[in-house]
Amino acid sequence: MTAEPESSFVRLGKDPSPVVLGGGSWGTALAAHLSAAGWTTTLWVRDPILAQDICRTGENRVYMPGIPLPETLSVTPDLPAALERSSLLVLAVPCQSCREVLSTVRAHLAAPVPIIGSTKGIEQGNLSLVSEIVAEAYSPDRGAYAILSGPSFAREVLKKTPTAVVAASTDPLLAREVQHLFNTRWFKVYTRRDVRGIEVAGALKNVLAIATGISDGMGLGDNARAALITRGLAEMTRLGLRMGADPMTFSGLAGIGDLLLTAMGDKSRNRTVGLRLGQGGELRTILTELGQVAEGVTTTESAYELSLRFGVELPITRAVYRILYEKADLKETLAELMSRPLRSEEEIS
Repeated sequence: MTAEPESSFVRLGKDPSPVVLGGGSWGTALAAHLSAAGWTTTLWVRDPILAQDICRTGENRVYMPGIPLPETLSVTPDLPAALERSSLLVLAVPCQSCREVLSTVRAHLAAPVPIIGSTKGIEQGNLSLVSEIVAEAYSPDRGAYAILSGPSFAREVLKKTPTAVVAASTDPLLAREVQHLFNTRWFKVYTRRDVRGIEVAGALKNVLAIATGISDGMGLGDNARAALITRGLAEMTRLGLRMGADPMTFSGLAGIGDLLLTAMGDKSRNRTVGLRLGQGGELRTILTELGQVAEGVTTTESAYELSLRFGVELPITRAVYRILYEKADLKETLAELMSRPLRSEEEIS
């Protein structure tokens, strides 16, 4: 086993058998990682045709083509069968599907098992973070929920390139167990307690990646990109503080680390959306051609509504909202952003 084995798991069971929910790029990468680390892992794929193809070819040719998966990884579209073998769940479906999937999962379990969230976003409508969706649709036991987040492109995790992330839970024991579960020579895991802050950061960084992509697509240069990332970090911190987060979270891997990766990395779907918008593309066409979920598009609307609910000023988020949902002109929106009243950088709220 290449992981650092934990001989006395309590919350995750004596011999953890993870079931990863979601056969997209991130779910596939996490399932392959856990399997390669030596754990008996099952990947639940909703689409039976895709599940069959993965079993036949040994790779996810839709979302992660060209990278072989471990032979020890089990793949199935049969959710009840997958759950029979599980002592813990890893949630890797898109944010807007979480409630439906978790409700179905809960109906097939005699009792909830610990759940590790890896989904980033804010639910549309009621503006719930993933931990809140879990509490409402799966189990109110917040001590049995952990989140895994940080700068981690799925393809690079699958290829075992060096990666560092954070496992957070209000239960320090669960956080440490998740740390041991995922940690390998190529995948370093740190721990935190601030679930709320990590979820806010994980959601907002996708919105800010669209903003930096738009800037780069318009050819506005490195100065503009640096300003957007820095002021974007201030935005996510303001919202996080208003929602009860620890400000130090935003200077860590799940904050500035994940923001830098998503805003600047060529593999970022959200940056790609912004880049193509900045080059004159039409949103619907961009999303169709992308072929995968870009969480930042739906999160932009939810984050903007959250800012109104909490009375927090998020000018970059508002600008992206106007571009995506009000079809505002890019140059005019940028001009409005740059002409905002002067203020001190020391102001947080």
